Amino acid sequence: MDPLSREHAQASDAADPLAGFRERFVLGEDERIYLDGNSLGRLPVATRDRLAVLVREWGERLVEGWADWIDSPARVGDLIAEEVLGAAPGEVVVADSTTVNLYKLCAALLDDRTGALVTDAGNFPTDRYVLEGLAAATGRELRLVGAPEDAAAERDVALVVLSHVDYRSGAIADMAALTAEIEADVVWDVSHSAGVVPIELRAAGVQFAVGCTYKYLNAGPGAPAFLYVARERQAALRSPIWGWFGQREQFAMERSYDPEDGIRRFLAGTPPILGLAAVEEGVRLTAEAGVEAIRAKSVAQTELIVTLADAWPAPLGFEVASPRDPAARGSHVALRHPEAWPICRALIERAGVVPDFRGPDIIRLGVAPLYTRFTDVWDALDRLRGVVERGEQRLVDATPGRVT
Repeated sequence: MDPLSREHAQASDAADPLAGFRERFVLGEDERIYLDGNSLGRLPVATRDRLAVLVREWGERLVEGWADWIDSPARVGDLIAEEVLGAAPGEVVVADSTTVNLYKLCAALLDDRTGALVTDAGNFPTDRYVLEGLAAATGRELRLVGAPEDAAAERDVALVVLSHVDYRSGAIADMAALTAEIEADVVWDVSHSAGVVPIELRAAGVQFAVGCTYKYLNAGPGAPAFLYVARERQAALRSPIWGWFGQREQFAMERSYDPEDGIRRFLAGTPPILGLAAVEEGVRLTAEAGVEAIRAKSVAQTELIVTLADAWPAPLGFEVASPRDPAARGSHVALRHPEAWPICRALIERAGVVPDFRGPDIIRLGVAPLYTRFTDVWDALDRLRGVVERGEQRLVDATPGRVT
């Protein structure tokens, strides 16, 4: 069967062991093809139902609900540790945003050391901004290296921050090798790999990590993020944000701050219980499917994107800007084109395909294997070539938007 044919994509869907998971998401009634799960995942049906129950409990139980809710950050953290991160119970907590968690970890690690801060120039902006702020506050040098692997050559370093999967290109960094080679502690941002690329933090020697839950873990916009600290490093670190949820015996309120012994010391304020419930349901779905099975489908689907991109959009001026080796690529494929922004808008407005744009010239096509079909991929690339062949990108308002 011709690998470029829609029949081949249909056969892949028919043989897909994860196909049944698609029905467990809220899909809506439109015909849009959603290829932006790498930015915001779909709503699981179980999450919608769970939140309805929780809202009712809030109304009925009021403050008495805290008897059950209070341990949610650690309980959900343990679930993520076991099912997503390759970590142990008591090493992950769910709280705050990725940005705040990154700040807490980095500031805690800088308490007792000198040296520069290092990240790669292409790292996700919030990671760079956090380090810029810490460098300004502490009078340290911030070094921006060309690529994650270049960090291993740096000396006199206090801390390195790297992303497991590059948010633009989708390139996967060698987490184990870089953690071993870099002379300083490394904080890994796993936001673009959690739930879709196998992660084994303990086996890789990683001691610090952060990540979000609203991409492939489908926990919803602004869902709380997670923070990982290897058990053997917890006691020596103190979060820079002291709050009552990080306090030992938090309801003994007449004392000065005395942080919890374990990972809970990185908690601060009252946790968002509705958001934590959404995280828990999203992770349960991922656990049921299995990250290895999700990864296998992701590889097959991004391979299909690359194959179709070479055959159809490439003659129209597109270039695959992601690694061609599937082992080195996450769950999205970046296509480069000088008119990427108006093409992205035309896909959304005129072709019913939802990707996203990353400046200056990248369209990201993300597959979320729990609900993306092979025919979705085929149809999206077919519509992409049609849009560009007809010049429809010149028929849309190309004014830059705040959200891309």
